Amino acid sequence: MLSTAQKQQYTDNGWLVVENVFDTVEVDALRDFATQMAEDDVKNNADVSSYAVDYAEDGSALPRKIGSPFLRDERFRQFAMQRKLCDILNELLGDEALMATDQIFMKPPRHGTEKPYHQDNFYFNVTPAEAMITAWIALDDVDEENGCLEYISGSHKDGIIEHEPVPGETYNLTPNPDALDLSRAAYARVKKGGVVFHHGVCFHKSGANHSDRWRRAYATHWVTAAAQSASGLLDKAYFKNPDIYLQPV
Repeated sequence: MLSTAQKQQYTDNGWLVVENVFDTVEVDALRDFATQMAEDDVKNNADVSSYAVDYAEDGSALPRKIGSPFLRDERFRQFAMQRKLCDILNELLGDEALMATDQIFMKPPRHGTEKPYHQDNFYFNVTPAEAMITAWIALDDVDEENGCLEYISGSHKDGIIEHEPVPGETYNLTPNPDALDLSRAAYARVKKGGVVFHHGVCFHKSGANHSDRWRRAYATHWVTAAAQSASGLLDKAYFKNPDIYLQPV
């Protein structure tokens, strides 16, 4: 599935963009369904965390996040477990990829806020670090104007760095800026249906959405059977639930 150059880029940089992993018609259907689900959550005052919504100037709530969509509807399960995605994950991990958890992230036009630099594995605490990977599926065309991911290439080789709460945003954790080598920063532009894969220790952020376009993405997090976690991530990992987990098709 992947070329030698692509595999080397992931090894060297800790992240990789692969275009055309999903059919765009299928992406559109899932994206529209997810957006309606998020809007219904807001309308019905669903139990969401404080950063799951943004607010427009008129005070109206705008959807920001859906937690664990894999558990909420069969459509997400069928989408995430497609063979093409899983084959790429298997190549990058060097073993069978097992889905642990997921989220839908949304940045509404002109209202999507910034997510500061962080490492996924600071939260997930998976060992060995190479036994975890994130597949960030673009549900819209994504660039720096509407809040694409930005990576510090090679930072996955530096290990986990302590994160601290952002003042006034205790849900956002980020390291001291002095710990980041911004000279290695690079944008991960990707088209709808493409996927950005990144190592769990690779620093990444996403900018605010300054455009008139949506920026929606389906973030899926995967491990191998060798993974262990001190965070409790694996206690409720999807692959451990035979009632919902699907084999790649």
